[in-house]
Order: sequence, then C-alpha cells, then structure tokens
Amino acid sequence: MLAILCGLTGIVWVLQGIGVLPGSFMTGQIVWAAIGSVLLFVSGVLAWAAFRPKAP
Repeated sequence: MLAILCGLTGIVWVLQGIGVLPGSFMTGQIVWAAIGSVLLFVSGVLAWAAFRPKAP
C-alpha cells in the first residue's frame, strides 16, 4: 500500500514539475520533477521488496 501511495505521489510531482499538471506552486519547478523521480524509484524498491519471491 505504501508503494502505491509513493508511486502516485511521485507521478503527480513529476507531472507538476515538468509543467503538465498546472495549479500549484510546484508547477514548472524542475526540482519537483527530480524529487518525484526519486520517489518513484523508492516506490519501485518498496514494491519489489514486498513482492519478491521468498527463499524456500
């Protein structure tokens, strides 16, 4: 659940950072696109850790 929440937040931040999703102080600020990208990476690591095969 945390991975999904982080992933969705990261997508919104990237879209706001690159100016696709307007209406916020983050719109057009490339730093938010970078932070969102890092958050997307973290969500991928969390999802991988949650669903990786367990050793027998």
